[in-house]
This record gives sequence, C-alpha cells and structure tokens, in this order.
Amino acid sequence: MRLIKFTTVEAWMARYPDAANALAQWAKVVTDLQWRNFAELRQTYRSADQVAVASGRTAVVFNIRGNRYRLIAAVHYNRQVTYVMLFLTHAEYSKNRWKELL
Repeated sequence: MRLIKFTTVEAWMARYPDAANALAQWAKVVTDLQWRNFAELRQTYRSADQVAVASGRTAVVFNIRGNRYRLIAAVHYNRQVTYVMLFLTHAEYSKNRWKELL
C-alpha cells in the first residue's frame, strides 16, 4: 500500500517520542502489505476497528503502543492507499469528539 503523508507520521513521531518506534513499525507494515479488504487487515492488526464517522465514511482505528495511542486512517483497498488522519492519546480518543472532525 501507499502511505499518504508519511511526513505527518514523522511529525507525530517527533511530538510523541515514546510512540516513535511503534509508529515507524506501523508505517513499514502498511507500506509492505497489500490488503484487499478489512478482513485481511485484521489478520495483521487484530485490534483494528472500522468506525463510522460524521461524514458517513468509515475510518480504521489502529491501537498504537499497547493501546496508549490511536491512529485513525482511511484505507482504500481498491486503490491500495492509506491516508493517515489523526493520532490521539487514549484519553483524547475516548472523548469521541474526533468522529465529528472526519
């Protein structure tokens, strides 16, 4: 898959240094694999979830660094592209305000 805005992931790595290795590993896995659907993605990331957001679209939520952070992305299986959208602490994610942004 192509990862759109790796520079955004790099910015998150700088802002959250305790999550930098986990983010780098996530980015490598995403760019190395070619998922055809969410079921295949779940074989790699068992804790990943699909979540409906305010726009009516579906986002994929990945747990990063032992559930301390959440990375929210749009995965387009048909085009083999993953767009990173948000990176939140567990506390920020739990407030559910992020769903209204997307």
